[in-house]
Amino acid sequence: MNIISDWTRQAKLGKQPSKVALQKHLNEVHHKNPGFTELIASNCKDKYGNTSYDLLLNLLDKEKNLNILDIACGSGYLLNLCYKRFGANFNLTGIDMSNSELELARKKLIHTNYKLHLGMAQDLSFLEDNSFDAILCHWALTLMDPIIPVFKNINSLLKNRGFFAAIIDGDISTVPEYQKVHNIIYKYVQKEHPNYGFIELGDIRVRNSKGLKKLALKTFPDSDITITKHILYFSDYPKSLAREVARFFYASFVLSVKEHNKMIKELEKYFSSKLNKGQGCYIMPVNFICIKKNK
Repeated sequence: MNIISDWTRQAKLGKQPSKVALQKHLNEVHHKNPGFTELIASNCKDKYGNTSYDLLLNLLDKEKNLNILDIACGSGYLLNLCYKRFGANFNLTGIDMSNSELELARKKLIHTNYKLHLGMAQDLSFLEDNSFDAILCHWALTLMDPIIPVFKNINSLLKNRGFFAAIIDGDISTVPEYQKVHNIIYKYVQKEHPNYGFIELGDIRVRNSKGLKKLALKTFPDSDITITKHILYFSDYPKSLAREVARFFYASFVLSVKEHNKMIKELEKYFSSKLNKGQGCYIMPVNFICIKKNK
C-alpha cells in the first residue's frame, strides 16, 4: 500500500497520466505485490462452480488448441491450471511486463512446454504471426493503454479459426452489492487522491461492454464477437474477506496505512452485516469476451 508514483502525482494534479507513467505505476504495484490477485480470483465462483480461470479454460480443446498464449500472464496461475487440466499437450507461452511476476511463474511452471517473455502487449513483434490457436487474457485488458495496438497484435498472432478470450471488469451498476464495496474503497482513496476514479488506469472504453464491443469490431471485422455477463461469489469470514477484496482493487494500493486500515474496518463491518453461517459474501460482476477469427 501507499504507492506513490508519477501516475498518482499526475492524476492528483488533474492531468491525464502518460502511458509511461501508467506502465511504471503498474510495475511498482506488481513488484511489491506479485501474485496478489490469485487468492480471490481462484475463490470467486459463479453459480455453476466456475472461477474466472475456468471460464477461459473451458473454451480450450486439447485436440485443436495446441499453441496457447497468455497475455499479462502474471505469476503463471492460468498457465499452470492449463497444464494441470490438459497435461503436456499444449505449448504454453506467457508474456508479462513484471519481472517479479515472471519469477513466480517460473517457480510454478516446472514442466517443459512453456516459454515466458518479459514485454508489453503493445509490442509482440518477437512472436511469430499466425502462430497461436488461442490467446487468453485474465483481468488485465482494462489496464492496457493504448489498447488498439494490443487488439491488432492479437489479430496478427492468431491462426485462422483461432480465438481470443478475456475476463474483464463487469459493469458496476449491474450488481448493487459490488457497487457498495467499490464505493467504500473509492471513498477512502478519493480522500487522498481526489481525481482517482475520474482518472482511471487503462482505457476506460474497455470497462463497459458497449465500449469494448465497438473496439473489438474495429480490429476484428470478420470475426464472431460475443460478450457475456457473469456474476461471481466469494464467501469468507468478514475480516479475511475485507482484506482480500481490498487487494483486488488497484486503488487500494495508493492509500496511506492510516486510511487503508479505516477502509478495511468499514469493509469488514459491511460484510458482517449480511452473514450466512458466520461468513460474509463478496459479489462481483465480470464480462467475458470471446473473439473467434473466421479467416
